[in-house]
Amino acid sequence: MLDMRTQVAIVGAGPAGLMLAHLLRLGGIDSVVLERRGRDYVERRVRAGVLEHPTVELLREAGVADRLDRQGMPHHGISLRFDGADHRVALTDLTGKSITVYGQQEVVKDLIAARVAAGEPLLFEVSGVTVDPATPVVTFTAADGTPQRLECDFVAGCDGSHGVCAQQVAATVHAHDYPFAWLGVLAEAPPSHSELIYTYHERGFALHSMRTPEITRLYLQVAPDERIENWPDTRIWDELDHRLAADGFTLATGPILEKGITTMRSVVTEPMRQDRMFLAGDAAHIVPPTGAKGMNLAIADVWVLSEALGAYFREGRTDLLDAYSETCLRRVWRAEHFSWWMTSMLHQAPGADDFQRRLQLAQLRYVASSEAAATSLAENYVGLPLRP
Repeated sequence: MLDMRTQVAIVGAGPAGLMLAHLLRLGGIDSVVLERRGRDYVERRVRAGVLEHPTVELLREAGVADRLDRQGMPHHGISLRFDGADHRVALTDLTGKSITVYGQQEVVKDLIAARVAAGEPLLFEVSGVTVDPATPVVTFTAADGTPQRLECDFVAGCDGSHGVCAQQVAATVHAHDYPFAWLGVLAEAPPSHSELIYTYHERGFALHSMRTPEITRLYLQVAPDERIENWPDTRIWDELDHRLAADGFTLATGPILEKGITTMRSVVTEPMRQDRMFLAGDAAHIVPPTGAKGMNLAIADVWVLSEALGAYFREGRTDLLDAYSETCLRRVWRAEHFSWWMTSMLHQAPGADDFQRRLQLAQLRYVASSEAAATSLAENYVGLPLRP
């Protein structure tokens, strides 16, 4: 078995693991990143696409936003569509901040390119990963079949909710399953609107989003046990056209490049730490996608962790590491509530009666007509500050 040594072992090469590795490198801290998938898969994996204002600012500060600034699509508002009309929430006018549409896989590509250019260890296609949080030691088999043992000062578990790190934490897991799912499609069609449209409809929620000026991302609320085989392309376009209908709106269509169904859950792990291992991103928490918080929470986690690790290695301080879980969870629970609130306001719950639907419409109309209510939505949507 080949022995290795580093300061921080990072399990998972998603946005959390890669961003943490980059921030640590900027702080002069060594790390090794391990990923069970191949580079091509990781760079093509389609996920979230909305970057909060603090996320964009951090990527710029970290020097990995050149392509983001060239290709990202800044947005200064979103539309709530109900009663057959759009009701714009002016994000920038209300908060002075904006969001940027830029695919998660694009952030991953930028971070991988920076890691490779710096010549830092990034190991793909590893298998058999085991973690001892107390020692700490990570063992794995490299892509060439060589067994390896990685000794480190700390482990960062950034390998998602089904990864090996989350299983090692003796924690309380708070979970909530939502009674619906999203059918998502990526279509070769220009966006039909300049902004994201969150639609409340009697047949179920629909979302119009985008990835580039040529690629549209669209979603439909479906049952959690729905099968993708039941949704040929023509049915998807017909249902989107029906739910997104509004005066003066024409839905642009085109070839569907990808489609899939995602169930919706809220999960929070407390604490986000076991001995000398720290969880970040989906390994510690999951949010329903309605509030566009998943990747942004992961980036916020690793910023907090990088600051704490920096204080430890530079000054021998442990106070920030000891406070890591509590610090992150304050933001996580706020994001969980916002995502739950957006989801509850916009989706048709199975068996909902007329009373419940009227309550949803009352809430939507209040947000659309009250500057205070719209500001609350906007503040949460553009992202709370990383540095309170």
